[in-house]
Amino acid sequence: MKTMLLFQNKTIPVYLTDTNKQAIEKLSAVLNRKLTTGKNALKTCIKSLISVEIVGSEATLHSLSERDTLTISLY
Repeated sequence: MKTMLLFQNKTIPVYLTDTNKQAIEKLSAVLNRKLTTGKNALKTCIKSLISVEIVGSEATLHSLSERDTLTISLY
């Protein structure tokens, strides 16, 4: 399933394996928290985010540069 997330005035596609609204809410909270308290590599990935793929309790963050793609835990 595909849905859209508005994050930092950008619309980002989010791909889910199952329909879980709680995962999308968690994703938004985690991204905001990590943008302020995360390490530099994570901040760089979030700032250049182009899509997110959620499988179970993990979110793979895809950025403009393939080297910056990261997977984070939502829970």
